[in-house]
Amino acid sequence: MKQLTSFLILFVFLFTSCNNAQSTDDGLSWKTNLEQALAQAKKENKAVLVNFTGSDWCIWCKRLSSEVFQQKEFKNYAEKNLVLVKLDFPKNIKQSESTKLYNNNLAQKYGIQGFPTILIFNSKGDLAATTGYQPGGAANYVKHIQSFL
Repeated sequence: MKQLTSFLILFVFLFTSCNNAQSTDDGLSWKTNLEQALAQAKKENKAVLVNFTGSDWCIWCKRLSSEVFQQKEFKNYAEKNLVLVKLDFPKNIKQSESTKLYNNNLAQKYGIQGFPTILIFNSKGDLAATTGYQPGGAANYVKHIQSFL
């Protein structure tokens, strides 16, 4: 019995550690593949929000995260209405070469000039808007997104 208990504790620890390593500080479920997100959005009749970010160095990206993405109002809206994609361009966080190439190709395709840049796709997969940081917090940002859809 002690062995089983020890095994279960170890399993829970390892499972929790793995999940935390993949989660973000905002608690949202961010995808890293735009094509898969667009397909999911069509099936679920949701819009797609793509966040081009420099998560570990860009001050405006950090403000958008703390003022909007980490807030309950945005989380509630996103859960029901959005498929989220984060395409990160960090300076101190390691990424695979394939991730860097994928993110750079999308940045080039959509003409990303700075961070944060937010793309909004409607549920049909059409680009509805290109935007970025907006002052006013999560409730204001939700209204901002809704104005494009």
